[in-house]
Amino acid sequence: MNTAPLVKSLKDMLLKPNAHVTFSDSVKKLPAHLRGVVPDGMPYSIWQLVEHIRITQYDILDFSRNPDYKEIEWPKAYWPEETAPRDDAAWKHSVEQVDKDLHAFIELLEQSNDLFAPFPHGSGQHLFREAVLLLDHTSYHTGEIVALRRMLNAWH
Repeated sequence: MNTAPLVKSLKDMLLKPNAHVTFSDSVKKLPAHLRGVVPDGMPYSIWQLVEHIRITQYDILDFSRNPDYKEIEWPKAYWPEETAPRDDAAWKHSVEQVDKDLHAFIELLEQSNDLFAPFPHGSGQHLFREAVLLLDHTSYHTGEIVALRRMLNAWH
């Protein structure tokens, strides 16, 4: 089976704005003083969403490439307690790490000989499933970032 068109479609969906903005566009030019604001009626800040995306994406990447993968505690380990980054460097690191780990995951897709081969350390999961999971999870929370930015009057 030639999976090149499937891999290209997954890459496009992970990297390009299709029916939604990309993660990088959702956090671009966000004023620093709004990163940790939790709007009334909302359970978390943009910082917490960014960190949640980073942590979850790394976990999916680790599960997909590491036969010695160790689960982290759900949901506690997937959500930061602090509502704001400690400084600009923490914000920058988190945003850059999302991009770096996304490209590492795409590299797995590009190098795969069988997107549907179950991982030996899983319970039937395969790389295609993890790609769809990553795409779905990130786009869901990216939409929440945009919604919070709108609530904070920080979206164009």
